Amino acid sequence: MPEHRLLLRDHLGKDLTRLPEYVALGGFAAWKKAQSIGKEAVHAEVKAANLRGRGGAGFPAGVKWGFLPKDGRKRYLTVNADEGEPGTFKDRYFLEKDPYRMLEGILLTCWTLDIHTAYIYIRGEFWNAIEICDDAIAQMNKAGWLGKNIQGTGFDLDVYTHPGAGAYVCGEETALIESIEGKPGQPRLKPPFPANIGLFGMPTLVNNVETLACVPVILELGADGFNALGTPRNGGTKLMGISGHVKKPGLYEMKMGTTMRDCIYAPEFGGGILDDRELLAVIPGGSSCPFLTADQIDVPLDFDSLKAVGSMFGTAGIVVMHDGTDMLQVARRVASFYRHESCGQCTPCRQGTGWLYNIIKKMDEGLGEPAHIDLLLDACTGIEGNTICALGEAAAWPIRSIAQRFRPQLIEAMQRRAAAMQS
Repeated sequence: MPEHRLLLRDHLGKDLTRLPEYVALGGFAAWKKAQSIGKEAVHAEVKAANLRGRGGAGFPAGVKWGFLPKDGRKRYLTVNADEGEPGTFKDRYFLEKDPYRMLEGILLTCWTLDIHTAYIYIRGEFWNAIEICDDAIAQMNKAGWLGKNIQGTGFDLDVYTHPGAGAYVCGEETALIESIEGKPGQPRLKPPFPANIGLFGMPTLVNNVETLACVPVILELGADGFNALGTPRNGGTKLMGISGHVKKPGLYEMKMGTTMRDCIYAPEFGGGILDDRELLAVIPGGSSCPFLTADQIDVPLDFDSLKAVGSMFGTAGIVVMHDGTDMLQVARRVASFYRHESCGQCTPCRQGTGWLYNIIKKMDEGLGEPAHIDLLLDACTGIEGNTICALGEAAAWPIRSIAQRFRPQLIEAMQRRAAAMQS
């Protein structure tokens, strides 16, 4: 099963941070096609391609584009390049190695939707990525691909990078918007939704880096060609970041619908479990996703199939754990992260993430008993569905899945710790 590369191109040995190299590899061919077919046709192609949002939620991008009201108000595009999900490292590829693929997607999207200002919200720790993107934007401005009267079409577009301050919650679209406006990164109540009242009170589209990078590919292949690479309602290829206890961790590109088993064991991808141990658990799409067990890995990797088995595709940050993994320590690490990253705006998340961590801490220190697992599940129920944004769910879902699917391992870990305290 060979890797199917359309987005990943570092194997070509070209410096795609330089505009001439990008153009020489066919860069902006999609822009030229867009000029020939028109804006409505571009939007129709993206919608027909079944491009699902690559930022985690998997909402159809073409449908989301259509939510912007046609009332003459100024519009904005904000690009989610925050990438704060533990286990996720796909967007950094575009930011650091192939920024023009993303920028061409931004150009096509803005031209299609009559947007003239775009902000790339980049995680603040990505200093190198910010420098590379700023340089790429400057090169495009100098070459007439950004700025005033782009390539003589009369279309104007200004693109800016906006560094964040390292808050995980700013991956949520309204918290991202608040941060760009100079406010604390806290999610807004919805409605109103950003498509109507977003950045600076104007209609705003929020798309992920990888989502936008797919737009030129869709125009190059056509909607049918893009769809043929995936599964029903899930078009295209997908970047998969495989990490953890695998022999070949790294970033790979595969057709949508490739199974989790192939991702982990195929020699072209993960190459199998370290030291040939047995598989215990897998996080399919970043730390917010419910964990899968070893007998669930024949699931096709797309948004609908993973939902059907009680998990999520998320950002396709696949974290593999072998049978030597201490699931109680994993739970503590996950709970610690979400407790720290809660913005504190709403009580169920502010207090609930602390409760989850404190219960697991007690279990990890040898003071736990099986009833604490049920207490964890009860605490998760108090958080889920009761918060302003999805960070509450992100904190509860993985802990709930560990408590439900790895109960024997948790009990054994607690017994082992209790015995160590008594010895």
